[in-house]
Amino acid sequence: MVASVAEVAFPREIAFWFYALSLAAGVLFYVIWGATYGSWNLLRPEWVGAYAVTVVLVGFGIVGMLLYRR
Repeated sequence: MVASVAEVAFPREIAFWFYALSLAAGVLFYVIWGATYGSWNLLRPEWVGAYAVTVVLVGFGIVGMLLYRR
């Protein structure tokens, strides 16, 4: 009883630019965070949340860009 569903090819370029945007967002987040709070050392215990956000965004950005490059 599985219905036939049309499958649309997802362009690799869109995925690549999504991950590039993720990488840029991670770097931009780090720069804005550092400028706002005057702390460029995200390894300090009180900034562990900002460190986690930066690592996730940059990590997914790099890995995604490597997987979807041409």
